[in-house]
Amino acid sequence: MEMRRLGRTDLSVSRICLGTMTWGQQNSEAEGHEQMDAAFAQGVNFLDTAELYSIPPKADTQGSTERIVGNWMKARGNRDRVVLATKVIGRTQMEWFRGGRPSKLVRADIFDAIDKSLARLRTDYVDLYQLHFPERKVQWGANPTRYGQWPAERYEQETPIEETLAVLDELVKAGKIRHFGVSNESSWGVMRFVAEADKGVGPRVVSIQNAYNLVNRTFEVNLAEVSEREDVALLAYSPLGQGYLSGKYDNGARPAGARTTLFNRGQRMETPNAAEVIAEYSALARSFGMEPALFANAFVLNQNFVASSIIGATTMPQLAMALSAAQVQWTDEMQRAVDAIHQRTGNPCP
Repeated sequence: MEMRRLGRTDLSVSRICLGTMTWGQQNSEAEGHEQMDAAFAQGVNFLDTAELYSIPPKADTQGSTERIVGNWMKARGNRDRVVLATKVIGRTQMEWFRGGRPSKLVRADIFDAIDKSLARLRTDYVDLYQLHFPERKVQWGANPTRYGQWPAERYEQETPIEETLAVLDELVKAGKIRHFGVSNESSWGVMRFVAEADKGVGPRVVSIQNAYNLVNRTFEVNLAEVSEREDVALLAYSPLGQGYLSGKYDNGARPAGARTTLFNRGQRMETPNAAEVIAEYSALARSFGMEPALFANAFVLNQNFVASSIIGATTMPQLAMALSAAQVQWTDEMQRAVDAIHQRTGNPCP
């Protein structure tokens, strides 16, 4: 497994990161442990979780995924060999995180979050602590394709970025986190974090975790330049577009046990024209002799601004396929064919 440097840090992370958000609802603890064993046997050293998980967010399952990861590291005795990433929620009205009140990216809430995460993870530090989503009102994913998709209003009393950075600086100095990253963030947000750190306010952002896949390449519009010039590593989530790029939902299919079938949370992938574009990418994959899921994963892995691709699976065959994408020889012909479709269809699922 190829390793890549995470931003300007001394962390070396695997080209594939194992996502964990299904563990605790769709997957049992035993299944989560089986996935981690298999991924690490193939050279993965990078795990991504969050205080929000498992998905969909519910009070009675919140934190379940972190507990599963923590129990696995304790049982295997391998904490020193794991690059561990988790996340603190941004501004939310979900009250179960903070004992019956809404949450923001302020000192009391961030300290509450990290202490609870560390207890569940059974460790005294996190390698990468990420802001799951901004304090500001933004479209989820933070990359709308039209100006009218930006929220028309701002929250009252937004927490200033410099205030949040100062709290993260405390966590670094206390040894609770090594580095921090952002997620579902915009180019403006990333550059504000960079600018404040350059002025001496808190640590420098090292990574950004945003959606990136065949039907959502909005990261390339301007965030890719920010990522490259400022050394803010892209951790690409949803390489299969919530499973839609695997082909399993083609022609309106709803397989038993699939996420959209269970939870009806696929609206981001069901925009006008999306089904037709997804079907075109599926046909392209098969023209190259690959299953759509393998092709979609390989595409993400082979974009030079992607530091690590966050895969997810609910079955071991799905995991094996996702891991095997690292062995695909991505060709110029494949890239040109993908780009030709993208030129005509754009980003139907931003």
